[in-house]
Amino acid sequence: MKILIVDDEALARRRLASLLADCPANPPHRVSEAASSADALALLAPVDGRGFDLLLLDIHMPGLDGLAFAHRVRALAWPPAIVFVTAHAEHAVSAFELDAADYLTKPVRLERLQQALAKVQRLREMATRTPPAAESLGEVLLIQDRGRTERVPLTEVLLCKAELKYVTLRTASRSYVLDSTLAELEARHGAQLMRVHRNALVARHAVRALEKHFDAEEGDCWAVRLAGLAEPIMVSRRQVAAVREEIAHG
Repeated sequence: MKILIVDDEALARRRLASLLADCPANPPHRVSEAASSADALALLAPVDGRGFDLLLLDIHMPGLDGLAFAHRVRALAWPPAIVFVTAHAEHAVSAFELDAADYLTKPVRLERLQQALAKVQRLREMATRTPPAAESLGEVLLIQDRGRTERVPLTEVLLCKAELKYVTLRTASRSYVLDSTLAELEARHGAQLMRVHRNALVARHAVRALEKHFDAEEGDCWAVRLAGLAEPIMVSRRQVAAVREEIAHG
């Protein structure tokens, strides 16, 4: 890959370049350096981003900081992938909201850098296999899990269920705890998620059937079946018509 290191500290640039030299690649990585966002833009803007595969980008720099610079990069016709490299872990959520491929904290370990490069390579391979009509694999939900930030594609979400102060998010393979509310999720992602109960949103694309159901607390009621989940999800009476319409037109 052709990689551009953007960091105002020469020592940090040299360390990253040295680590990259220890990362096997065929053909070998080609590494360039920029001491500021302005220098990096001077390399990227004339070719609209074409020619670089990856930016290793510091956040705290004089002038245009790394987050603001990433916004500029995203506007290019051929934006390279971005991996943030910074001593400030508190910016991880902001970085992933900019669709960063990864987020490394200084001092960077060789193993962690290799993982980030492998992830970028996988993303590049996926992009070459993906037809233009499917490029918007789109939105993700950012999940804080034991100090880590995970990106869960919205297309994988099947169920969001309110439990006490949190929302449990279900995919076909696992569950996550999301520090959000159903109202916030419905407002942001109403095109993908629909309300079926006061305590549940389901993925529109996963709705398969509406059926009569008996619940120990609510007695006779309606429930929806979702592709990818074994258990039925209760539907409130006021939402039954909306679910029927979704099945009819989905």
